[in-house]
Amino acid sequence: MAKIDETLRQLLQVDGAMAAAVVDYNSGMLLGGAGSGLDLDIAAGGNTEVVRSKMKTMAMLGLDSQIQDILITLSDQLHLIRPTHKLDGLFIYFVLDAKKANLALARIQLKNVEEKLEI
Repeated sequence: MAKIDETLRQLLQVDGAMAAAVVDYNSGMLLGGAGSGLDLDIAAGGNTEVVRSKMKTMAMLGLDSQIQDILITLSDQLHLIRPTHKLDGLFIYFVLDAKKANLALARIQLKNVEEKLEI
C-alpha cells in the first residue's frame, strides 16, 4: 500500500511526467500534488467538473461500467484522469509531456499506483 506522497513520487518517475495529483471529486479539493508546469489547485477544481460530468452522463445512459481513465490530449501535453476504484470519490490526475512520454507505459503505471493507493 502506498500513501499519497509515494504515489505521486512513483508517477513522476515516468518518462515525460510533469505533474501528478490526487483529488477528491466530491469537493474538488487537492489532497496532494507534485511536479511543475501548471497550477494543480486550479487543475483539481477544473478536472473535478470533468469527472462529475462523465459520471452523471454514464448514470443517465444507464451504463454499469467503471471509468478506467479519461485522456485529454493537448498539442504538447497528455492529461490522464483515473478515478480510484477502491477509494470512492477520488481520482488521480497525471500530466505528461506529449513529446517525451509513452502513453501506454504511463497508463500502466497509473493503474499500478491507483491499485496501491491508500489514504
